[in-house]
Amino acid sequence: MPLQTGTHKLGPENGTLSVRTGRSGAAAKAGHDLLIHVTAWEATLDVGDDLAQSSIVLDADAGSLRVREGTGGIQGLGEDDKADIQKTIDDDVLKRKGIEFRSTAVQPAADGSRLGVQGELTLLGKTGPIAFDLAVGDDGRLSGSAVIKQTDWGIKPYSALFGALKVADQVEVAIDAGLPSS
Repeated sequence: MPLQTGTHKLGPENGTLSVRTGRSGAAAKAGHDLLIHVTAWEATLDVGDDLAQSSIVLDADAGSLRVREGTGGIQGLGEDDKADIQKTIDDDVLKRKGIEFRSTAVQPAADGSRLGVQGELTLLGKTGPIAFDLAVGDDGRLSGSAVIKQTDWGIKPYSALFGALKVADQVEVAIDAGLPSS
């Protein structure tokens, strides 16, 4: 298995933590599906001799989300639009509160190709369970995603045009990171 025993630090220098949003509502065609990168985050992967004794901790700065791409919509997404979205995320959605994940269980697949991860996610001061799989590449690269339902964490999905255009309640959070060389 490509995961070496020990402590591995991950962050923007060796990976990408991203959020993908969708849109809903009667005016959904007017909005954009967004790709947002978290630009300030750090994760620690402690790999035990027995992979089931491993743990993952991730902390993200909620004020570091940056819109990278907006697809769909009637008009293209300009730099001013991206700045407005960032301000809305900072002030109204995540309110600049930290985002934390702490694993409670890590289960390796028999063939070593993935890790089943269970843990606790904290958003806006509310903590709840979450589970996802991390694929483990032959080169030790980790990738995976989880779908988060915003309302489960007390987040009211953004809406505009008197509610006719809404960000979908479910967003996808994904990580793709290479383990640093020892």
